[in-house]
Amino acid sequence: MAGYWAHSANYAGNNHPLPSHLRKVAELARAFLQHTDLQVEGALAGLLHDIGKYGDLFQQRLLDPAHVTGLDHWSAGAWIAISKYQALAAAFAIEGHHIGLTSWQDMLRICPDNLENRHPLNLRLTDPDVDGLVSRLLDDGIEPEKPQSPLFSSKPGSTRKNIADMLTVRRLFSALVDADFLDTEAHFQGNGHGKVYRPPGPELQADESLAILRDRLAELGKKSRAPDHINQVRRDLLGDCLQAAERQPGLFTLTAPTGSGKTLTMLAFALKHAQRHGLRRIVMVIPYLTIIEQTAAIYRDLFESRFGADYVLEHHSMAGFGAEDNEEDSEVEAERRRRLLAENWDAPIIVTTSVQLLESLFSNRPSNCRKLHRLARSVILFDEVQTLPVSLAVPTLAALSHLSQQWNSSVVFSTATQPAFEHLDREVREYVPSGWQPEEIVRQPQQMTECLRRVVYRFPSRGETTDWATLADRIAEYEQGLCIVNVKRHARDLYESLSGEVGDCYHLSTNLCPMHRRRVLDEVREKLNDNRRCRLVATQCVEAGVDVDFPRVWRALGPLDAIIQAAGRCNRNGNREQGEMTVFVPEETPYPPMPGYLQATKVTESLLNSIGRESFDPYDDGLIERYYQSLYQISGPAGQKADLIEAIMGFDFSEVARQYRLISQDTINIVVPWSPAGPLYDELRDLAACEGLSRQWIQRARPLSVGLYRPNPDDTIWDALMPVPYFRGGKKNPGKEDWFIYLREEGYHDDLGLIPPDNLHLWIA
Repeated sequence: MAGYWAHSANYAGNNHPLPSHLRKVAELARAFLQHTDLQVEGALAGLLHDIGKYGDLFQQRLLDPAHVTGLDHWSAGAWIAISKYQALAAAFAIEGHHIGLTSWQDMLRICPDNLENRHPLNLRLTDPDVDGLVSRLLDDGIEPEKPQSPLFSSKPGSTRKNIADMLTVRRLFSALVDADFLDTEAHFQGNGHGKVYRPPGPELQADESLAILRDRLAELGKKSRAPDHINQVRRDLLGDCLQAAERQPGLFTLTAPTGSGKTLTMLAFALKHAQRHGLRRIVMVIPYLTIIEQTAAIYRDLFESRFGADYVLEHHSMAGFGAEDNEEDSEVEAERRRRLLAENWDAPIIVTTSVQLLESLFSNRPSNCRKLHRLARSVILFDEVQTLPVSLAVPTLAALSHLSQQWNSSVVFSTATQPAFEHLDREVREYVPSGWQPEEIVRQPQQMTECLRRVVYRFPSRGETTDWATLADRIAEYEQGLCIVNVKRHARDLYESLSGEVGDCYHLSTNLCPMHRRRVLDEVREKLNDNRRCRLVATQCVEAGVDVDFPRVWRALGPLDAIIQAAGRCNRNGNREQGEMTVFVPEETPYPPMPGYLQATKVTESLLNSIGRESFDPYDDGLIERYYQSLYQISGPAGQKADLIEAIMGFDFSEVARQYRLISQDTINIVVPWSPAGPLYDELRDLAACEGLSRQWIQRARPLSVGLYRPNPDDTIWDALMPVPYFRGGKKNPGKEDWFIYLREEGYHDDLGLIPPDNLHLWIA
């Protein structure tokens, strides 16, 4: 042939020359792995990843895609990386760049002779003659460099320490996938003058950003109505963060009570730390969408006017990438650019979820792993880190420790109730040599906590329980009060008891769609600010990071960290001499099916009984440490997730990805008919029926959606659900449906949200 092509013609009519594509992907991958021992191996992966496209079958497919289908153009490159260059990491990346990282056992079967006779995906090789493919590569003037020290050149050991090698493979994989996507995208965006690459995202301007932040903090300090001792605590915390930022990159904890200003002071640490050590990115990781939106809005308000809309990037399931058709062209283009930057986190400040970041670190999918190489030389801030499931603590800490030690990044764990993860150091060392020994940023965390002692705790007597009618009577005695319960059924029962006695009563749970929850919180805050009557009954969704300030809070007995977080909604701003936090035990005590929730509650109850009510002080850091130590002793985090450990030891990327789930339950998303959003609901329902599922549809639907555990097949709720189909190539794509439209208006209550018929146990707490 006169030439070989990587992709079909773009809109300008230009084909994509294969040698050009291979060279550019190798160049980009090498650049993404700069300052690492993986540069040569990454470049090798770039040159070999599409070598199968030299096969005649692939070139015929470009000419006649309708009749030449089902081709494997990647396995030949993976086999060449193993057999000719002894580069197994590159081979994993090449084999996975379309189908995802596989297992060591699968890699043993990629010999062309095996695949030609029995391909696991029922595909055909573009050419089983790998020597002929290499000859065509060489004829095009491409001669790959052999890595002198490949990551590993033989079978990885069957050890938990494989977690470090697997992360390094993902880093190389990430660089290859991102490079491949970028060059392919540039081809299809090309014009008559050649490929058109997207402009890179903005760089972190740490010096100027820190100056802007410090000016804002000074301004907030002058305007603050908080008592002097609280303002002094905030100044002290800022000073500790700026001083600690001078330390070398590594693992850090930031232990500071609610109301001390962690959201901005940890950003100050990150900016100063990045400035001092030449780090290039800040990633803010938050467990709850409500806090994410709040934090991202604060950061955008700080920097957007100076650095532009791309400086702070939200990446989560409800981020609004996707402008409406009737919006201005400039806004459509801006939204498109933000979507592109989110694909590979090419922005200086990222605000994302724990699920997005942590599951990506253990993923095998190209789309999830594409961004990982950009975590190198970053400051990664984890807020409300007490939410990390104990069952995943050890492998998670190991992955983050490796990230810090080998990727030159800093990891900060921030919370008012710092888990005693350092007691798992020995277990973490089973996975990575660096273990888990973080440095505390706050010089005197206990003293800071004492300065912000703003509530008095009251605990029930041993064996004492409270019924809803009695509790409703107590809450009704006060003009303002918040009660947090463990499960949604309790929230409903208490709300109905309370609302029957008093007005100005609200209910909040995740059975309200996000748009509805936002409306409720706005009304609650307005009444609190105006000092009007307001009682709120809620589940744990209001507990961490939600900015409300009640004089009195009631909390059903639960995990100690949850009780302390609930107290953070009481006298939050310190404007009262003291708030009152009452812990009670409901007569009926079901608990949400979250991993470890019941266990943590029992540990709290046991400590309460052994220490005694009078001596039980949640402000004591020693109590919090004792609580976590007891929890780890009982739960044995190192021995949990046996299937995940086995997959790590077996170097099985696909199984690791399947086993590592922060949210393990199978859930569905339901678009609900909340009446104030009726026009949006009607439009989403109609679009779902005629066009089916799409990225844009999901983005618009999430604010109006409620998540439920997947009901049993014979559950009556299915009678009210219309599945949203997914079409591919004009045909409905079969598979497990995850999105539904709720068709019965009477099933969504103006106060209680979605009320599925009969089976209330479906509710996610």
